[in-house]
Amino acid sequence: MAPVRTTGAIVAAAAISMAVLSYLFSSKKPNLALLKKKKKKPRNGLIDAIGNTPLIRINSLSDATGCEILGKCEFLNPGGSVKDRVAVKIIEEALESGKLAQGGVVTEGSAGSTAISLATVAPAYGCKCHVVIPDDAAIEKSQIIESLGATVERVRPVSITHRDHFVNIARRRALEANEAASKHRKADQMNGESLEETINYTTGGEKQSLALPHNCKGGFFADQFENLANFRAHYECTGPEIWDQTGGSLDAFVAAAGTGGTVAGVSRFLQEKNPNIKCFLIDPPGSGLFNKVTRGVMYTREEAEGQRLKNPFDTITEGIGINRLTQNFMMAKLDGAFRGTDLEAVEMSRFLLKNDGLFLGSSSAMNCVGAVRVAQSIGPGHTIVTILCDSGMRHLSKFCNAEYLSQHGLTPKAIGLEFLGIR
Repeated sequence: MAPVRTTGAIVAAAAISMAVLSYLFSSKKPNLALLKKKKKKPRNGLIDAIGNTPLIRINSLSDATGCEILGKCEFLNPGGSVKDRVAVKIIEEALESGKLAQGGVVTEGSAGSTAISLATVAPAYGCKCHVVIPDDAAIEKSQIIESLGATVERVRPVSITHRDHFVNIARRRALEANEAASKHRKADQMNGESLEETINYTTGGEKQSLALPHNCKGGFFADQFENLANFRAHYECTGPEIWDQTGGSLDAFVAAAGTGGTVAGVSRFLQEKNPNIKCFLIDPPGSGLFNKVTRGVMYTREEAEGQRLKNPFDTITEGIGINRLTQNFMMAKLDGAFRGTDLEAVEMSRFLLKNDGLFLGSSSAMNCVGAVRVAQSIGPGHTIVTILCDSGMRHLSKFCNAEYLSQHGLTPKAIGLEFLGIR
């Protein structure tokens, strides 16, 4: 029988073996360590975890408009909202200036989100927090603030010119805390003994008190509406983050305004980087900012907030809309404004939950309404950024409550985006 010829197979096998060995011992082989995800250095405590939030493509709105609509996920901050940035900046600047000391009480008048953020971060700086909140704000906000260890004072909504407007009461509470601290210091100097002092107030018809320990270092009124630390938080951090995350490739930015800090800080930073970036306001019902941006005046003298005796806002959205110009809003650089309705915000929130899995609060939903309005205005092929301020978790009793919405004629019925004219 003729011998089997194996020479070719042996040579081929040898060649393959040599190739494998050459690959394994080659200096060009892949570095497996580099293929593994680099470990990120742990952040330094709660404060260091604030900011650098993701910027995501909102797929449903982008596909429907032909624009890239991006949302900055501020609801992923530790305190659950964009206001974490403001709380940190306000407290840090106050500590640096000596207006606040460790052991002091930070007071604020807030519809909810800033109060929650202050209550979240104040303990990290060794401070306490006292919040004055309008009693028509969602009850879960007060519950969250109290659970965070802050004291809450709920008051009826009145004009900002009224001495008992929630902002004005918060300012008084800081002064009272300073007076109490001064008494404590004098008592210590005289006899070395001082007692705990209390500030008494009524909330929800019940008498309550803010206990100030003998070593209280006084009070500091955060003043989020007029304190330009609010603006600086977004000019120095949020705006630059958006610029970096988009690689500077964006065409427009849109957001609603309450204090005005976010829209002012981001708009000013972006337009300084590129004057061609258009920045817009989306304004809810009852607010005068749309008129200010588009017509140069907010209201007639008769309609001015200072002439009103009742709560001027007729909207389900919380934390946005105002009838006066704040120091923060005056820093904004805006190219135009759009009006949004309560029903549009409600419909948008349900649309995004159903199509994107995004469970957003009222101001976030209104911002997304604004993003679609901008897309319709400037046309397809553009990149538009907005702010996803907070989630729906702190809006369960009103904005996310079917019974409440039904009572106010706001039951969502849309299937798609037809409520914004998109079929």
